[in-house]
Amino acid sequence: MHFTTEHPSKKTVYMGLLRLMRPKQWIKNVFVLAPLMFTGLFLDFQSVTQSIFVMILFCAASSATYILNDLNDIEADKRHPKKSKTRPLAQGIVKPKQAIVLLMCLYACLVVGFIYQPQSLLVIVGYLCLNLAYTYFLKHQPVIDIFVIAIGFVLRTWAGAQALDVELSSWMFVTTLSLALYLAAVKRRQELHLSGEKGRSVLKHYTVELVDKYAEMSATAALLFYSLFVMDKHEDLVITIPFVLFGLFRYWFIVESNEEGESPTDSLYSDPQLIICILAWVGVCTWALWPTQISLFG
Repeated sequence: MHFTTEHPSKKTVYMGLLRLMRPKQWIKNVFVLAPLMFTGLFLDFQSVTQSIFVMILFCAASSATYILNDLNDIEADKRHPKKSKTRPLAQGIVKPKQAIVLLMCLYACLVVGFIYQPQSLLVIVGYLCLNLAYTYFLKHQPVIDIFVIAIGFVLRTWAGAQALDVELSSWMFVTTLSLALYLAAVKRRQELHLSGEKGRSVLKHYTVELVDKYAEMSATAALLFYSLFVMDKHEDLVITIPFVLFGLFRYWFIVESNEEGESPTDSLYSDPQLIICILAWVGVCTWALWPTQISLFG
């Protein structure tokens, strides 16, 4: 429901500022930790702290892009049936000036963070620039908009590799890209299905059938490249392929049966089976890679 109070309380404003940062979306930044897992360095304290620090920087960077996007889309969000009730700026809970102050604080945190973690500087700056272009231009360009969303996940993974001073595996690059394209295509599919063309201007260029094909192609590619990746790099990880298959199947089930998927993070938080699948995948990966850890420290 819309906020009708002309002068929201301080608590309401603070909660609005927190929502503006979208902490629920920070789960996406776990992609930063992928190189930590697959390089077999998750028992090395320095590697873990470096990776977590870069993940925190990406949380600040992603929140900054959300705020910038919301500032640019205030009027459009006010007309949107869902965003008008969930976006603090569109609701009037947070004023644009307050959002700009928060945005500057996040940028300042990033500048300080780069002093302690210069390896990831170019990647995160590249992420910020890409999303700046997305906010003002690229999100209106069909197909390109889907790829920009997906590249954001690739940059997270690349930043994780930079934090460890290792090369990003070509297998990990293409697998991450394919999985992210799948999630982005499903997101556009559900936006089109649930809100129609009025949800986003770019949606007038898509049809449900078209983005379904994009999603199917991307999911197939993600499974294929992941399978080749684990068979090439660590055969013990072959046992994780069924978890990946189940995760893809389950996510598509949620989209089709529960009419979710417009927000991948909401779909994840709301489905216990998907959460268990991901945790099981992490657990099996840790178990399969554990001997690597012993050899590194033996």
